[in-house]
Amino acid sequence: MASSSSFLSRPHLPTPFISKLTSFPKTWSLFILSHPKHGNKQKLSPFPINAVYTPHSPYTPSTPSKTEPRNDPISVLNERIRREYSKKEVFRTVMNSEEAGKYMRMVKEQQQKGLQKLKGEREKKDGVFSYRVDPYTLRSGDYVVHKKVGIGRFVGIRFDSAKNSSQASEYVFIEYADGMAKLPVNQASKMLYRYSLPNETKKPRTLSKLNDTGAWERRKVKGKVAIQKMVVDLMELYLHRLKQRRPAYLKTPALAEFEAQFPYEPTPDQKQAFIDVERDLTEQETPMDRLICGDVGFGKTEVAIRAIFCVVSAKKQAMVLAPTIVLAKQHFDVISERFSVYPDIKVGLLSRFQTKAEKEENLDMIKNGGLDIIVGTHSLLGDRVTYNNLGLLVVDEEQRFGVKQKEKIASFKTSVDVLTLSATPIPRTLYLALTGFRDASLISTPPPERVPIKTHLSSFSKEKVISAIKYELDRGGQVFYVLPRIKGLDEVMTFLAESFPNVEIAIAHGKLFSKQLEDTMEKFALGEIKILICTNIVESGLDIQNANTIIIQDVQQFGLAQLYQLRGRVGRADKEAHAYLFYPDKGLLSDQALERLAAIEECRELGQGFQLAEKDMGIRGFGAIFGEQQSGDVGNVGVDLFFEMLFESLSKVEDHCVVSVPYHSVQVDININPHLPSDYINYLENPMKIISDAERVAEKDIWSLMQFTENLRRQYGKEPRSMEILLKKLYLRRMAADLGITRIYTLGKMIFMKTNMSKKVFKLMIQSMASELHRNSLLLEGDQIKAELLLELPKEQLLNWIFQCLAELHASLPSFIKY
Repeated sequence: MASSSSFLSRPHLPTPFISKLTSFPKTWSLFILSHPKHGNKQKLSPFPINAVYTPHSPYTPSTPSKTEPRNDPISVLNERIRREYSKKEVFRTVMNSEEAGKYMRMVKEQQQKGLQKLKGEREKKDGVFSYRVDPYTLRSGDYVVHKKVGIGRFVGIRFDSAKNSSQASEYVFIEYADGMAKLPVNQASKMLYRYSLPNETKKPRTLSKLNDTGAWERRKVKGKVAIQKMVVDLMELYLHRLKQRRPAYLKTPALAEFEAQFPYEPTPDQKQAFIDVERDLTEQETPMDRLICGDVGFGKTEVAIRAIFCVVSAKKQAMVLAPTIVLAKQHFDVISERFSVYPDIKVGLLSRFQTKAEKEENLDMIKNGGLDIIVGTHSLLGDRVTYNNLGLLVVDEEQRFGVKQKEKIASFKTSVDVLTLSATPIPRTLYLALTGFRDASLISTPPPERVPIKTHLSSFSKEKVISAIKYELDRGGQVFYVLPRIKGLDEVMTFLAESFPNVEIAIAHGKLFSKQLEDTMEKFALGEIKILICTNIVESGLDIQNANTIIIQDVQQFGLAQLYQLRGRVGRADKEAHAYLFYPDKGLLSDQALERLAAIEECRELGQGFQLAEKDMGIRGFGAIFGEQQSGDVGNVGVDLFFEMLFESLSKVEDHCVVSVPYHSVQVDININPHLPSDYINYLENPMKIISDAERVAEKDIWSLMQFTENLRRQYGKEPRSMEILLKKLYLRRMAADLGITRIYTLGKMIFMKTNMSKKVFKLMIQSMASELHRNSLLLEGDQIKAELLLELPKEQLLNWIFQCLAELHASLPSFIKY
């Protein structure tokens, strides 16, 4: 049998004792003494336990089989708690009120700045960021969302007259599941949103019913609760970062000298980005988390290089993280050249281009501080990489990394300075930048010598391909030929080799041997290879001045951000560049693919990656960014309404605070005294310590109580009913403390809970409850939550009812700020 020391060891609190009350039958009573520190007010002894002692009846615990699910109320609650907490690397922290207030004021200020930065089609109406759709831009058959009615199908706009009026005016007609609705155009423009989903299909599961708006309200509530949870998660992440401290970096003459070595005249936006980053590093003691959003070739890398110099000058290390080997190699070359006049600053590359011996040497140098700047792919995030004194993380094209890598990147953000570079940020990153949860610098002015890329969108034909390549080769240039997958590369190679027999052509993709890929890229960069047939491995990075034509075949298989990045591989010089986007027969394309292509054609001017990413938000959706669960919640209301609700939630964040109370201040007036069987008492190795530990962990937090209960059951099997009642009372008190409930008592059929909860918090909590029975029973009046039961319940059933009710309220806590 495992020792009771396997339970959580904690500072000692009240000690229970067993007292013999009579000689026969032998009865034992278990009590918890009040703690002297709290005086008489804070008795930790609401649970006297009486047990009839029978010396020779061994206790046999009931242990569920592996196939039998545990569905008792405590197991269900524990499973929910485990699920919730396991999603977080750091457990949910409770802010103090001063901290929370200060943070929310900062969010408000940042939001005002965010609103001023908003660009593109969106508009600010009545102080609210709106994603509403202009009815005149809708096409027949488009799905729309009416804020109060739900999802319908747009039929058209036509003249009609209102009841009791002969004057005709324009009406929007929308088809619902149970009929047709018409509303005036001016009213429609205030209530309608385009319905789109975060995946390929745009068709909603069902249309809403005009005669059942309650179903639509429930769908909206699900979305609202999901949004609230996202907002709180974001706040906690950024608040945690704001709590971190590091000494501000020094402004040194050496930095000014380094900046003067930049051979180009910075654009105005670039200058502002330099100032922003320098201010983050030298004037703040909070780690930087800044997004540099600039189009390809607009000078983001130089912003990063200056930040790197500032950090390594203070004897700290800088990590540059790139999504592909090709891009990592290019960053390594550029950084090495820029730092070549500083022999004391060592730059290293970690990639699969290297031999095992080279990798091991680099890993040792990183660990020992022999490398100051480390460039590489996701291998830099591996467990084997140990940094000596990491100060800065530069992430290029974060959207290209996988979920696990993104989580690792997020973990760095609370401890080191982070600079993220992107031409088309992932929608979430962009949205945070706009609403002030993250600092952003926009570089939207092109270098003076840049010429816009000419984009050609058409169906595929070999004649068009040959003509485009011939034009580029005749002017002495080079060509990228990009396909969505490796499978078709050899076929294109055969076709081009026949069409251009005297031209050097090569293939590049991520599955080639490292040395072979490196040699191919090197030769293309030097101009020895004229046509490079490749996958989207070249999407990020390759900066080849002489390559000014890119051909992209089967464009419908690329995401909008990918197409934009690929197109940016050309047009780096003063020559006019061409991007040819070829698709098969249009009849084979999905609506979403057609919408992508139309959007990229609209963005022909330089510097529109920022607006493009906003379009991309509505088209691609964000299943990969917010996770599958949020994707489902978006499906309830559509992307546009979801984002407007998100913005609204961010702007009213102070309305959703839950003020918890100390555990020992919660009074539960339910007169139920469980009797523990003596065989169970005998079976427990140290019953006094177990009861003491139970009370102690309950006082700490719900996670500790869950762990304690699971350990108890693991060690001793499922507890008898009387012990379950005792545990339920501990859970009840713990959940009440978390919810800000200070007293629970009953009068006949009425249950009363004294609370500090606001009406807005209470409303959202009960809306999110799964049980209609509990939801309809609860009412907040003044400082009391009331519930009227149909009849007066026996004490144990009453305890179970309140337990289930509080468990449902507690499940909504992740959607609220706790302090």
